[in-house]
Amino acid sequence: MRARLERQSVLHRRAAGTDIRVQLIAANIDTLFIVTSMNADFNIARIERYLALAHDAGCTPVLVLTKADLAGETAEKYRRDAQSIDPALTVLALDAASPEAVTQIEQWVKPGQTAALVGSSGVGKTTLTNQLTGADAATGAVREIDAKGRHITTSRTLRPMRHGGWIIDTPGMRALRLEEASEGIDTLFADIIEAQSRCRFSDCQHDTEPGCAVKAGLESGELDPERLERWRKLLAEDNRNTETVTRARKRKGR
Repeated sequence: MRARLERQSVLHRRAAGTDIRVQLIAANIDTLFIVTSMNADFNIARIERYLALAHDAGCTPVLVLTKADLAGETAEKYRRDAQSIDPALTVLALDAASPEAVTQIEQWVKPGQTAALVGSSGVGKTTLTNQLTGADAATGAVREIDAKGRHITTSRTLRPMRHGGWIIDTPGMRALRLEEASEGIDTLFADIIEAQSRCRFSDCQHDTEPGCAVKAGLESGELDPERLERWRKLLAEDNRNTETVTRARKRKGR
């Protein structure tokens, strides 16, 4: 080994359950493909969590909607709902098993760059990886009743793509608990942060305070009340998890 280079980006989350450790997902990622299916797996709040994770790490997020071949007439609604999260977000709708999927994905990973696939089990991450790399990793069936898949991928695997980039297939995540991701949350909810900066009071809670620009935005229709509520919940969760992990680190360092 001649040199040890610093990480350019780190994706991490608080471990599941009562575990207070921080779990690393991947590092040195240029593009993060957030994969979800056009079925019961589609969840805007969950997608926003992944987007906040990507923004906080400095990755370029690309939302991949799979099972487009099965969505039928509802495919366009899924696409619109996904785009409503962020008009600037790149949204790809595809059939993970089709050759066209490779063309759509490859343009976001240049030779020498690294991308990662994240999302629930059964959404097509491993199928996409197989298509992009020529590998033949096992894929699992999906239950029709709730669109949930079994955990087939149990470890992170870095594979070379056919055109020169690298791709990481990650295990399906049942829960993504953010920790120390406030910058990513601010980037994702930039519209709310901008309105908040115009509130009369710097500690405005956007409730009953006079001169609240966030409330004014809700009344004018500029801000979406459901989006505001998701922002509140995500920010509160990130603060709780960050405080919990920080306290645990201090106790461990005694």
